[in-house]
Amino acid sequence: MNGILARGATLAALGMIAAAPTFTPAVAKDTMGTPSGTITLTAQSADVGVGYSWGEGVLRYDHHSYKFKVSGADIAALGYSKVVSHGTVYNLKHLHDFDGTYGALAGEATLDKGLGGAVLSNTNGVRLKMDSAAKGARLAAGAQGLTFTLEN
Repeated sequence: MNGILARGATLAALGMIAAAPTFTPAVAKDTMGTPSGTITLTAQSADVGVGYSWGEGVLRYDHHSYKFKVSGADIAALGYSKVVSHGTVYNLKHLHDFDGTYGALAGEATLDKGLGGAVLSNTNGVRLKMDSAAKGARLAAGAQGLTFTLEN
């Protein structure tokens, strides 16, 4: 029963997600731009007031795979969770445009297991549409910034 309630709470909390800094809502695929690649990300968040997230992932772009690191912060959060996300990358014209800080208005309410999604964008016009599965116990709401850095 807790798993069902947690999934419902997570979906309700994440229903208010919008991309930043341009604040584009997650709607039809054609408004996202041109699909350029895919992304897989595993991240953890530990929070007491202000939250910190870190992790790593793989960008698949132009028939190649590129590893990257991710780190960032949440304005208001409490708890710990581990998230596995898969998604589509849009508007990536040059590999170096992937690096940067992506912003979102986000919320998470995970108790044991939860599902969610997010749309993030950076100042280079790159957008990420992510679907996530979380484990842990965490409550977060507000602005979130994640910095993605390709590894050499």
